[in-house]
Amino acid sequence: MTEPRIYDLGQPLEATTPTSPNHPSFRMALMRRHGDQVRSDGASASNELFTMGGHTGTHIDALAHVSRDGLLYGGVNASEASRGGRFRTLGIDTVAPIVCRGVLLDVPAFLGVNELDPEHRITADELAACADQEHIDIRAGDAVLVRTGWPIRRWNDPMAFVGHDSGVPGPDESAAHWLADHRIRVTGGDTIAYEWVQPGIGHSLLPVHTILLVESGIHIIEVMALEELAANRVYEFRFIAAPLKIVGATGSPLRPLALVE
Repeated sequence: MTEPRIYDLGQPLEATTPTSPNHPSFRMALMRRHGDQVRSDGASASNELFTMGGHTGTHIDALAHVSRDGLLYGGVNASEASRGGRFRTLGIDTVAPIVCRGVLLDVPAFLGVNELDPEHRITADELAACADQEHIDIRAGDAVLVRTGWPIRRWNDPMAFVGHDSGVPGPDESAAHWLADHRIRVTGGDTIAYEWVQPGIGHSLLPVHTILLVESGIHIIEVMALEELAANRVYEFRFIAAPLKIVGATGSPLRPLALVE
């Protein structure tokens, strides 16, 4: 039996990993080095301490991450749900491992470019046309990944990647409603925030998050590595992802995988 090809869709975690200004960045230090303590047989061990936020690097948003008018998905009172310093409902520990059909909507390839311009809004019509060109039908329960090409020239420049001044391409509100209407399970992208970010506005307004997380109960994955899938024109695959069971957290680091037979 032929082994499936595995595509790693997670970005590396290190001090230079771009991070939203709303979240802690990744830091790591070796707390014990080889030789600090040596066992009687000559062996020694090393270990590290790392700090990060639940929304640092490639990560998945829990439904507890965003509220509107004080309410989470399903009308849950956000203040009551977070009493005690962690969410008692809709936290990331309630998200089961995800194993489902995955699809890639490669919007730049559809438009004949390598990457989208900073001001580019991905609309519902654009997603639908991209899916048609790829001969992909979006089904209930799918993981839908949307490529912008944004990391190609910006991954090593965190300020440019966040794109506060320039804006960042991504799905707009019509695209979010289109995805919700298809009753997908999860959606993800390669930018710091899964939506179109207006120049100079930054993350002060994130309506797509509200539509997906609060209105529709659809999880969001951000800061994904989608270039290898796109380069090989892999538009359909088995998608696997499992968040850490961090009790009551609003997000978790993730290493999503695409398996292709």
